[in-house]
Amino acid sequence: MNINRREFAKMMSLASFAGLLPGCAHLSKSQADFYRLKNFGDARLLHMTDCHAQLNPVYFREPDVNLGVGASFNKAPHLVGQHFLNQFDIPVNSQAAHAFTSLNFVKAAKVFGKVGGFAHLKTLVDQLRGDYGIEKTLLLDGGDTWQGSGTSYWTQGEDMVGACNLLGVDIMTGHWEFTYPDKQVLKNIQAFNGEFLAQNIRVSEEALFEDAPAYDLESGHAFKSYTIKELNGHRIAIIGQAFPYTPIANPKRFIPDWSFGIRPKELQELVNTINQIERPEAIVLLSHNGMDVDLKLASIISDIDVILGGHTHDGIPQAIEVSNPTGTTLVTNAGSNGKYLGVLDLAFSNGRLTNYRYKLLPVFANLLPADKTMKSYIEQVRAPYSETLNRPLAISDDLLYRRGNFNGSFDQVICQALNIASQSQIALSPGFRWGTSVLPNQLITFENLLDQTCITYPETYVRNLTGQQLKLILEDVADNLFNPDPFYQQGGDMVRTGGLNYTIDPFASAGNRISEMRLEDGELIQASKSYRVSGWATVNQPSAGPPIWEVVSEYLISQQQISIKSLNQPRIKNIQGNKGII
Repeated sequence: MNINRREFAKMMSLASFAGLLPGCAHLSKSQADFYRLKNFGDARLLHMTDCHAQLNPVYFREPDVNLGVGASFNKAPHLVGQHFLNQFDIPVNSQAAHAFTSLNFVKAAKVFGKVGGFAHLKTLVDQLRGDYGIEKTLLLDGGDTWQGSGTSYWTQGEDMVGACNLLGVDIMTGHWEFTYPDKQVLKNIQAFNGEFLAQNIRVSEEALFEDAPAYDLESGHAFKSYTIKELNGHRIAIIGQAFPYTPIANPKRFIPDWSFGIRPKELQELVNTINQIERPEAIVLLSHNGMDVDLKLASIISDIDVILGGHTHDGIPQAIEVSNPTGTTLVTNAGSNGKYLGVLDLAFSNGRLTNYRYKLLPVFANLLPADKTMKSYIEQVRAPYSETLNRPLAISDDLLYRRGNFNGSFDQVICQALNIASQSQIALSPGFRWGTSVLPNQLITFENLLDQTCITYPETYVRNLTGQQLKLILEDVADNLFNPDPFYQQGGDMVRTGGLNYTIDPFASAGNRISEMRLEDGELIQASKSYRVSGWATVNQPSAGPPIWEVVSEYLISQQQISIKSLNQPRIKNIQGNKGII
């Protein structure tokens, strides 16, 4: 889609007024002020999460469908488009509107440029720490840091450990980190300069009997649960909470000795112990639960002051205050792909947290000069793979993106490739929330493809499934996404389908959400009939097929020009008045 002259002039005028023209070599005063926060309070926590190993700036489109059910209906984070702008009083066509919504994405992306990039993030982190006082700040990473790019895959996450050390990350927790073998996880943690925390991961008794490593042999904790940091004379406790469903959502075979869970009872007991022994002035949970889980957790756990959340990639510009038995807990979520940096300033009085200020800053690469040391490191780490990463595959006529409850256009490309390569009737692709965007009429490189597919279990498969089995698969994923109890949600999106359309009622009961499954030609799926189905990323055991990136790259090269005529989107029932859909 091209911008006509009038639209371009309007957008450029808007950008000029805001002092946000792309490509600036130096920050203007208005641009500098955008990232120059007035100091507040006594201690500053900087929070990033779910960067998915994106060292360089990227395009990333926010969802146009993010349906809320149960207590989350029409509440953040389940607001999209204009509903999101209205809730948070964000002007239309502003840089904030582009950062937080999918509205006018292609046009705005051409004006405001790419987001994130560790060299630009480093500049912002150093500025915010320097302005406030380095000794009064912490940089926290919510995880999903070591996975999501070609270089992280080839280096087993070690490229990201080095980048985080340069960035100055003090504390982190994890999720996709655990899709590397456990020995590699421990190796990376050993190389990490900060602290890795996870109160909710245990080593099995059998493994302990076999002398498996553990942080605490008596309790069985695989990792340190919490740490105490003193900032400006104030004691702050940080607890780590890794993704609780890792062995279900990802292969357990990589981490056979570790068990996970939300473990709310154990978390409450830990909070009570910290209060009794450590006497902190604030307790912070660094979480990779997902925002809906964090909101529920905040309502039932006492004495946690702040939850800095991740996993569901929700960029929410305000902290949400949640009441619980002993007071209020602040819940935040800082988006993904290095696109945002959360800034939480805390004020204390008489040994208690009394006030706060929260900002979620979009990281516009054009507005922040690249830190030279970080830029050099990124160039060095990418150099051995640059030829492979830059290999051209095709050009797309359309915007390629993933994020959203249902099919994205890049997911559709993956499914098309699977169906053609496997001669299958139906293709299934996981509802991952990571994956960068590619603007129309831009070259699709092998790196762009890896951004969508780079995992440690990429093998493809072809198998025969009955219509009943297909329904069970869709119903199971739908319950993970739309269960009204957040503790039964796993934070992904619906499985993407190629060659298959269906109807879904997100508000129906488990097992009754999916109906009217049809092949592309309209033929109704029969429960007892067998269908040839292709897919990738099997969790329970490795498949025999080639890696998904080989299948899709061959398809893209054969096509050269990609045009997405339509998406296999489901028909969604009972969404009248739902602010989670455009």
